[in-house]
Amino acid sequence: MTPTETPAPEEAAAAATTPDTTRLEEEGEIAADYLEELLDIADLDGDIDIDVEHDRAAVEIVADDPADLRSLVGTDGEVLDALQELTRLAVQARTGERSRLMLDVAGFRADRRRELTALAEDAIARVRAEGTKVSLEPLNAFERKVVHDAVAAAGLRSDSEGVEPQRYVVIHPAD
Repeated sequence: MTPTETPAPEEAAAAATTPDTTRLEEEGEIAADYLEELLDIADLDGDIDIDVEHDRAAVEIVADDPADLRSLVGTDGEVLDALQELTRLAVQARTGERSRLMLDVAGFRADRRRELTALAEDAIARVRAEGTKVSLEPLNAFERKVVHDAVAAAGLRSDSEGVEPQRYVVIHPAD
């Protein structure tokens, strides 16, 4: 192709997404190295799965017996949240850029996403039936994002209110 030729749309799309995908894959690799060291130090058995989902690096620690990794999840995912932040900082230290990677351990976040989607669907049904706003219990940032996504997909509007750690989602009826 000469400098004056225009690339085919597929080539242009591939060229546009490759640097971002490569950067996200690099984030995943850095995170995996960090997490493997942590597993070694903690004497825990686990494998690291790396993917790119929703324009984010997605890293999951898996084991034959998910109970073996329970200590990395903690009560209500609190240890997992802290581990995700530490992993993001490790990636940032190596790349110089803030990371938005998502970390899951033994499917905890995937299971929680299903629970939250069901919670959101119930609240959406109440909003539609009663025609009034519904406030949910306090949720962490990941949990609020799952609810906001479900509400948006249902064609309604939601906001987060309050101050951490008591921040919660309010679902509004259609205008």
